[in-house]
Amino acid sequence: MRFDYLEAPTIREAISLLSTYDGKAKVIAGGTDLMNLIRTKMIKPEYVVDIGHLPGLDHVKYDDKGALSIGALTTIRALEMSADVREHHPVLSQAAGQLGSMAIRNVGTIGGNLCHASPAADTAPPLIALGAGVKIVGPAGERTVALEDFFTGPGQTVLQKGEMVVEILVPPMSPHTQGVYLKHAIRGAADLAIVGVAFIAALDGERFRNVRIVLGAVGPIPMRARNAEELLEGRETDQALIENAAQTASDESRPITDVRASADYRREMVKVFTRWAISGTVNAITDII
Repeated sequence: MRFDYLEAPTIREAISLLSTYDGKAKVIAGGTDLMNLIRTKMIKPEYVVDIGHLPGLDHVKYDDKGALSIGALTTIRALEMSADVREHHPVLSQAAGQLGSMAIRNVGTIGGNLCHASPAADTAPPLIALGAGVKIVGPAGERTVALEDFFTGPGQTVLQKGEMVVEILVPPMSPHTQGVYLKHAIRGAADLAIVGVAFIAALDGERFRNVRIVLGAVGPIPMRARNAEELLEGRETDQALIENAAQTASDESRPITDVRASADYRREMVKVFTRWAISGTVNAITDII
């Protein structure tokens, strides 16, 4: 395990280093994912660029309209424990609390969890369901990409030469909207998800509105179950509809068989966990209306 360690004191310097060593360098912040990949020789970078001390990238801020901005260096634990996030985007705090052990959450960053681009990343499904975007800076300037378009494959993103994620942008949740993230893993939060399901919706009377269902660990990237969303949208809630939507989400999933679970088992768990997520969210909305 040999590489040159480079510390970037500014965003501009980080971009310069990543551009200079394009294809040979990896970014490190918390390092909880990267160091495991290096130790197991799954990747062999020649350079590691440390951005962990860049100023101004560890914030959790709300504007006066309820929109949330999260600095890429914000730790998962900070996101979990933020009183504002718990109040305004509770599904995100809930998901953060299910990511790894306490030690991992204290060090791992939201930017790292997303940029690692694991299909099982716990923060990705709820953020996609919330309509989040990522702010990216690079040699050509700044751009914002919807998070659901950010991932291109396992371990792959739309980041180009010299680019890095600096901020995650989350719009306000509309009134009477609730959500939940459910994770199925053998050893609980400390383990990678076998299946992850994020469900967010509002109720207009008895009808579903603004439905989002996002699945993790059952495809090459976190994926929206669009057919299941369309099935629920505008329809009155009842148990038969919920069961049909859960089966539809299962049918949309594209799991593989690996050492943690078979593809058939994952499909069945998508159905089970989607059913639980929809039912739990309906009950939560009903309780607050």
